[in-house]
Amino acid sequence: MKLRHLILFSFVAALSMPQARAAGAAEGSLTSYVNQFIGTGGHGHVFLGANVPFGFVQLGPTQVTQGWDWCSGYHYSDDTLIGFSHSHLSGTGIGDLGDVALLPLANKDQADVKFSHDNETVSPGYYAVDLQNPAVKVELTATKRVGFHRYTFAGNANEHLIALDLKQGIGWDSMTDYLMTQETPTTVTGYRRSSGWAKDQKVYFVMEFSAPVRVVEKKNTGRSILAVKAESGKPVLVKVGLSAVDIDKARLNLSTEVPGWDFDAVAKAADTEWNKQLGRVKIETANTTNKRIFYTAMYHLMTSMALFCDVDGEYRGADGLVHKGDFNNYTTLSIWDTYRAAHPLMSLVFPDMQKDIVKTFLNIYDQQGKLPIWHLMGNETDCMVGSPGVIVLSDLLLKGFVDDKEKAFEALKQSMLVDGRCLHLLKQYGYIPWDAENTNETVAIALENCIADNGVAKVAQLLGKTEDYEYFHNRAQSYSKYFDKQLQFVRAVGLDGSFRPGFDPIKARHMADDYTEGNAWQYTWLVPHDVHGLVSLFGSEKQFVTKLDSLFVVEGDLGEHASPDISGLIGQYAHGNEPSHHIIYMYNFVGQPWKAAKLLRQTYSEMYKDAPDGLSGNEDVGQMSAWYVISTCGLYQVDPSGGRFIIGSPLFDKATMQVGDGKTFTVVAKNNSDKNIYVQRVKLNGKTYTKSYIDYKDIVKGGTLEITMGSKPSKWGTKAADRP
Repeated sequence: MKLRHLILFSFVAALSMPQARAAGAAEGSLTSYVNQFIGTGGHGHVFLGANVPFGFVQLGPTQVTQGWDWCSGYHYSDDTLIGFSHSHLSGTGIGDLGDVALLPLANKDQADVKFSHDNETVSPGYYAVDLQNPAVKVELTATKRVGFHRYTFAGNANEHLIALDLKQGIGWDSMTDYLMTQETPTTVTGYRRSSGWAKDQKVYFVMEFSAPVRVVEKKNTGRSILAVKAESGKPVLVKVGLSAVDIDKARLNLSTEVPGWDFDAVAKAADTEWNKQLGRVKIETANTTNKRIFYTAMYHLMTSMALFCDVDGEYRGADGLVHKGDFNNYTTLSIWDTYRAAHPLMSLVFPDMQKDIVKTFLNIYDQQGKLPIWHLMGNETDCMVGSPGVIVLSDLLLKGFVDDKEKAFEALKQSMLVDGRCLHLLKQYGYIPWDAENTNETVAIALENCIADNGVAKVAQLLGKTEDYEYFHNRAQSYSKYFDKQLQFVRAVGLDGSFRPGFDPIKARHMADDYTEGNAWQYTWLVPHDVHGLVSLFGSEKQFVTKLDSLFVVEGDLGEHASPDISGLIGQYAHGNEPSHHIIYMYNFVGQPWKAAKLLRQTYSEMYKDAPDGLSGNEDVGQMSAWYVISTCGLYQVDPSGGRFIIGSPLFDKATMQVGDGKTFTVVAKNNSDKNIYVQRVKLNGKTYTKSYIDYKDIVKGGTLEITMGSKPSKWGTKAADRP
């Protein structure tokens, strides 16, 4: 997620690429193409460490938080570690978690250790670093709910010191309560309770050591020093099971997922699982750099939502109570970001997960009275604007993933009728006046809610609920109230119906103007659900195109108070932030797909790099990478509810997606090259296909979309009948 309510610290300069490494990843395997250092520098904020796809445990190095760029707990510019903790966020703009940290020590007074990137080894499911003081090789791997440590100490000491830190956290996180108990000579248990972005987070743990351990020092700060008996020639192994329910469930998770002590087998199993899941999309290209960027993006997508239930189905709900489910419950729902590309992509290549996501959303609705906004470890953070959970659930219902449609519609409708978050103003006035309560960000709030209302309207129409359809459809069209036809920008509107004075389309003030992490140039296009309606507000397609062309060339000073999320600029198009992500594809709606193709190829090459500073903005819990994955495959869902995918400019010679039920959908780009970026003609399953879009229902049938590329624009997709 984005920078909200945080003090902005000085930025870190772009950093050079580390030496490529892989451990446990066989040569030529898909995991060998994952470079987890991408996004650890700059403002990427990604997690680095050991995990499995969508795992609850994300075990990796943690550093002292030094500002915004340490939101994941690790930044490539830093060379000091304070622990190896079991939970992290990836790509957010707020720091939290960092729970239950271990750190080998040279002496009991040591607070941190130095390290070098030259001594780090990383591949999916495995992290290692050689430390000098103490002299120890640290190796980490993980299952869904268990972190597994292997410490190989140098020398002939009788005992080795390890700190267990329950106070330590990332960013805003602050411990509020803890317990650490030694149950047996080799078992330590306890819990950590904290408040931060997640206001009341509970993590319970069971920690088993491969050799007897004694408590050397136990401070009331939550940091204990443990001494583990050294066995000649043997490493110290530590298994840590986690649960959000209680200690017994942490013990159950541990005994179920890692019953033995074979570290290498667990690491190999993690690598196998990563290869399996990365293989849901297989690409063919001679460009190994692009292949690394692609599979790293797939890795980031799966280091996003996290499993949030125990092996027996129990989980802590949004009401703080323990519930029993017959499904996989998820957390880390950064939906303002992920509704745009990550969820549509996952509906294609992770169809088996979607019904569990639906159940997760509906249970959150039952427990808190509205669908999730930004859910973290059982807590509703209410971060960001609009009603993004409504958008995702609408899309999943329209795509056929919802069994109880009436229940889902109730959740959708009631979530858009609750008071608060400016919805009460929308119900009262039919729009959101900026001066009704002197509210900032009203344009962004309004446009996001229009997108959500559109999803509810489509569902109502599907279910034959005419009155509801008309109500929400009309609200979805209220975006037009903010459009200034004279200046051709969306602007804040007051109670008297006039536009807010003092307008500057480029200047931005973080959380203190009419937009959310953006300006008028970027937000004028935030109507993905009704592009043709937006075109009509400009008066003609010609005027719309002229303005859209200008977006990518206009430059100006955003001002000293602008959000740092406004990044990755091409003119005023900001690829580093989500509200811009659909804009390039709008050219297809006005019959000029060749303009989209050129800009897409520019974005692929300029905004994604095989380097630590390889992302143009925060990873945003999978969204930035999901945009790259689906776009480079040649597709993008502009309207986030409904499933119409726009055809862009495929980067790879061939991309094959597993779309469920044993079916695959393949995009073949013939004559593809860095110069041949324009679609010339298309065939779908061997038959000529003239439309510049394809619907979800046709993709999931399986088949082949054959696209012939060329070096010059063509007439493909230009006719009115062939436009989305």
